[in-house]
Amino acid sequence: MEKEFINTALGRLRIVAFLEGCSYLLLGVTMILKYKYAMPQPNYIVGLAHGLLFVLYVVLLIQVSFLHKWGIVKIFWAFMASLIPFGTFYADKALFRQSDK
Repeated sequence: MEKEFINTALGRLRIVAFLEGCSYLLLGVTMILKYKYAMPQPNYIVGLAHGLLFVLYVVLLIQVSFLHKWGIVKIFWAFMASLIPFGTFYADKALFRQSDK
């Protein structure tokens, strides 16, 4: 079952969405380290990872939207979810799991 999940575009999007959401939340922690404790290195590393995951999320979102013939509204909300903390976790539950069935 796990291998099938990774082999689908939607499965990859769901994995990247989870990782992107985690990196977004972790970025909030590293911002505190950077500005309160003058430790910029964790913020640089997490920021780089978050940026790469965000780009990958958008690319996979475009791919999945074409494969599953999503409407513009669903694509819009899936994209907006990537800009809001905890948004990708909600998108996984509300948007991505519906298309999985």
